[in-house]
Amino acid sequence: MQAVILAAGEGQRLRPFTANKPKVMIKVANKPILEFVVNALKEAGIQDIIMVVGYKRHRIMEYFGDGKNFGVRIRYAFQDQQLGTAHALKQAEDLIEGDEFLVLAGDNIVDSKSIQALRKTWSVSYKVSDEPTKYGVLITENGKLKEIVEKPKEPISNLVNTGMYRFGKEVFDWIGDKTDLISVINEMIKNGYEFRCVEANLWMDIVYPWDIIRVNELAMKPAKILAGKIERATIIESCIGRNSIVRAGAYVKNSLIGENCEIGENSVVKSSSIGNNVKVGGLCYIENSVICDNVTIEANCFIKDSVIDRGCVIEPKFTALSGSAEIKVGDEIHRVKAGVFIGERCKIEANVVAKAGTVIGNDVRIAPSKVVSGFIPDNTRVL
Repeated sequence: MQAVILAAGEGQRLRPFTANKPKVMIKVANKPILEFVVNALKEAGIQDIIMVVGYKRHRIMEYFGDGKNFGVRIRYAFQDQQLGTAHALKQAEDLIEGDEFLVLAGDNIVDSKSIQALRKTWSVSYKVSDEPTKYGVLITENGKLKEIVEKPKEPISNLVNTGMYRFGKEVFDWIGDKTDLISVINEMIKNGYEFRCVEANLWMDIVYPWDIIRVNELAMKPAKILAGKIERATIIESCIGRNSIVRAGAYVKNSLIGENCEIGENSVVKSSSIGNNVKVGGLCYIENSVICDNVTIEANCFIKDSVIDRGCVIEPKFTALSGSAEIKVGDEIHRVKAGVFIGERCKIEANVVAKAGTVIGNDVRIAPSKVVSGFIPDNTRVL
């Protein structure tokens, strides 16, 4: 059986992390979200994959190639304009070889059990949620789908659509000029098609920057693998990558440390993922955070509940405060518990304090001893 992964979207609500890469290439537990989907398909016995790509497609294609390094076969279909999920699926039509196939979203983490559940008959996958108004919800009867209602104002059902489906090729006849896959499914149901509802075993979605931290925590399963060099340090249920070194007095717990990293003397890293080629200076404290590749964090920094994207340089005594904060995303205002969100290639000089909920764009420079808050756009100089 083949699977189509829809991976063409941008992810506007995840800025600054999607300014230079598609949403599916955001890393959690040191892997792009899309890699979790590919691995789950492989574990479920599905090795023929079609990826529909669009926004910043080169980032996906350079990473995954033809799929050989991941034990699968990957071919690509292109959605030049992001016009919706039905339009995206339509682009893959000429690459579908069998009568039936699976469709998955590339920006959600799933497991092989969730995929296996779809393989028996035409199906729509759901997950029980206590926030159903954020999603499309399933109206069901006797295990069969009656309708999908997109983001209802009132919680009419707690079964939310995961974006995983099993279709026959005739779905392409129903797409026509439609751009939204939910409207296609609803019309097919009205015309007599039956879809079975199946519950996903694992499904995690990322919509906003603070979701990266939540999903990272759930996705990490750090067994104690010590491939690097450990000095007189304490390592508890953590993975230390090749050619990495943990200096004397450091404490690393429930964390993933990538390759070619250095964790400085007497530093603490808890419940965090640290990418490749990361240097953490001495006497730092990092908790419940995502630190991406090629980041330098100098001595005496405090970072909690935060995301720092690749290529950043953080000078000594930086403080990323965590707490309840109002964060504006487009026209939406959210009150969440969060730390600080920092885009790519930023330089933050010594003694800077970032208040809880601060969002710092890409290529930002912040002068020493500043206190920053709110949203700082790309390419800003804070003097």
